[in-house]
Amino acid sequence: MFPPIFQVAAADPGVTAVLGTSPVRLFPFGEAPEGVTLPYAVWQLVSGSPENYLAGRPDIDGFTLQIDVYAATGSSARAVGKALRDAIELNAYIVRWGGESRDNETNRYRLSFDVDWLTPR
Repeated sequence: MFPPIFQVAAADPGVTAVLGTSPVRLFPFGEAPEGVTLPYAVWQLVSGSPENYLAGRPDIDGFTLQIDVYAATGSSARAVGKALRDAIELNAYIVRWGGESRDNETNRYRLSFDVDWLTPR
């Protein structure tokens, strides 16, 4: 019922090289724990729907996710984005490259992109 983004990311050596292993700093619901080590990434479900059929139960769900990377430097944010992209592209479709920005209050760099994921039930 949910896209396996964490399982895919946590199994990828490129992702764990930049986001760690204990824990892998990829958090759901668009929120990270307070005081988490940089860099980290968050994801949230933007939309989704089952693949409905007239003669039976859906066998696949489609999801659109937004992924946001936060880091102390722009190059670190881009390195995490690249690692996540490389892991995700083997399992889903990246459909939007979002913006890059820097938060004035925290001075964290942010990179964003969206993914469409088809998940068999």
